[in-house]
Order: sequence, then structure tokens, then C-alpha cells
Amino acid sequence: MQIKQRYYTPKEYLAQEEVAEFRSEYRDGEIVPMTGGSINHNQIAGNVYAYLKFMLRKTDFKPYIGDLRLWISRYRQYTYPDVLLIKGQPVFHEQRPDTILNPCFIVEVLSKSTKNYDRTDKFRYYRSIVEFQEYILINQYEIGIEQYTKTEGDSWLFRAYESDSKNIIFHSINVEMAIEDIYENVEFALAETE
Repeated sequence: MQIKQRYYTPKEYLAQEEVAEFRSEYRDGEIVPMTGGSINHNQIAGNVYAYLKFMLRKTDFKPYIGDLRLWISRYRQYTYPDVLLIKGQPVFHEQRPDTILNPCFIVEVLSKSTKNYDRTDKFRYYRSIVEFQEYILINQYEIGIEQYTKTEGDSWLFRAYESDSKNIIFHSINVEMAIEDIYENVEFALAETE
């Protein structure tokens, strides 16, 4: 006996999200609960956000962390990037101040359950956003950063970082950050217990 999958409209999802104890993403009719964040996940996202907040003060770029929802209309997706930047003013979806349309830079901290999705389908969805210029994927279990920067002709340049002795340059915003600062206070031994 098969169980029929229930599909939700975006309006139904948003109504549920307003009263839910835990956040969920919306994937073209399906509501997908988000996995719980680990202490390393939280530390990495916080480190990147705090650095960008400091470095980009008095510029046209504004960083946001965790709870700001993103609507990707082409693929009918609501998602919550770990860290994102908006250049200029946020463009709100349907006048909702909790849902934006125009990030130019997104950081995702990889977890075991979402790493493949973050690298493939989610990246494809993000690329449909006109303003989107740079995507950073950070491994929370060991030092490892994947950087995708948009170039001319809608191509994407890939760089990988696997040592904390280097710096990473976020090319779309011209900001350099030490990889050891990204991983400050991260204890990889904690990840083994997850």
C-alpha cells in the first residue's frame, strides 16, 4: 500500500512556517524539515557572518544570517541560506520582510545529510538568481572550502581550499579572510559524535 505524498502551495507552507517550532524548506510543493544545526555549524556560520559584518560596514553590502528566507521563483523553492549578502536594498517577496529575492553571495555550511543537495540542486537553484555572484561551501568536519565565483558568460570558476594556512578571497565583494578565522573555535572532534 502506497502512501500518497501531500503537496502544499507556497501559501500553505508560509502559514505553517509562521507557527512551526522548527524551520522547514519548501521544494516545489514539498515541505522538508531542516536538520538541526551542530555547534560547529553554528560557529562557522557565525564566524563568517561576524567577519563580513565588520569588513563590509559602511559599504553597500549587508550580511544576514540563518533566519532570512529566500524565495527562488523559477524553481518554486523557499530556503534559508546560512549566510547571505545583499547589495543595496533587499527586494522582498510579496512585501514580506522575512523573505528576500536578491542575494549576491551565499555561504552554506555542509552537513552530512545536506552536502550533496547543497552542491548540486541547491546550487542550480541559486544560479537562477540574477544578482547571485558567489557561492561558498564550508565543511564542518575538516578543513575544506569550495568556492564558486561567477565569471563572464555565466560560467563559474571553482577553487578549493584544504589548509588553514591560506586566505580566501571572496572575489565578488573583494574581501579576504583567513581560513583559520573561518574555523576559529571549531573542534573537529565534536563532529565525530554526530
